[in-house]
Amino acid sequence: MFQLTPVIKNIIIINVLIYFSIQLNLLSMIPDVEEYFVLKPYNNGFKPYQIFTSMFMHGSPQHLLFNMLGLVFLGPNVESSLGSKKFLNLYMLSGIASGIAHLMLVNSSAVGASGAIYGMLGAFAAMFPNLKLIVFPIPIPIKAIFLIGGYIAYDLFSGLTDRATGIAHFAHVGGAVMGIALIFYWGKQKQY
Repeated sequence: MFQLTPVIKNIIIINVLIYFSIQLNLLSMIPDVEEYFVLKPYNNGFKPYQIFTSMFMHGSPQHLLFNMLGLVFLGPNVESSLGSKKFLNLYMLSGIASGIAHLMLVNSSAVGASGAIYGMLGAFAAMFPNLKLIVFPIPIPIKAIFLIGGYIAYDLFSGLTDRATGIAHFAHVGGAVMGIALIFYWGKQKQY
């Protein structure tokens, strides 16, 4: 059994609190509070802080669940290897890079931690390329470099060929690129 690391635990708490506070109207005293957590197109309601705040809001309970599961299953390895401060920097910078990539290449509204999660996934693949992972329900172990690399390639292909999927593919790619770049900058690649 794994243990949640401190930063991951706090990121999950913040994401869950923000999502349910907005869904249950607990912040109704703030007019249009949801708009503070949506990354808007730069020509239609964009505010610079949205690049940061949008990574703490999700479009549905499933969106929230899958992002937090990604953190829970792979994040502790990355945080334990980097330390909490570097992991937090990696997560935040990946989330910010994902928002910038999305605005530059698509310029539509977006929410979610997916870009920051992809930064963590990219870091995981760079640090533990040969670690074998299993994706339910496929019982075949796949090396992290190939599995995560496949996810990133899929998002790049999807972003280049069909921008109307409702998924911020370039945000995923932007986050992953930042995560990988930070691991190489810090010299933490290929620990396993």
